[in-house]
Amino acid sequence: MKKNVGRTDQVIRIIFGIMIIAAGIIFKSWLGLFGIIPIITALTRTCGVYLPFGIDTRKKDDE
Repeated sequence: MKKNVGRTDQVIRIIFGIMIIAAGIIFKSWLGLFGIIPIITALTRTCGVYLPFGIDTRKKDDE
């Protein structure tokens, strides 16, 4: 798949994913597992929601 997640977006997704997982642990809820989704999209640098809209947060030299 085509990469469409830039470095800043990647860092934000990782932080957000960790926060969701931490909230799940704190509140003892399995919903914290949803934090895995932004982490996976950050690591693969591909966001399925961005694809149909043609959004690309990478810079030109970020390939």
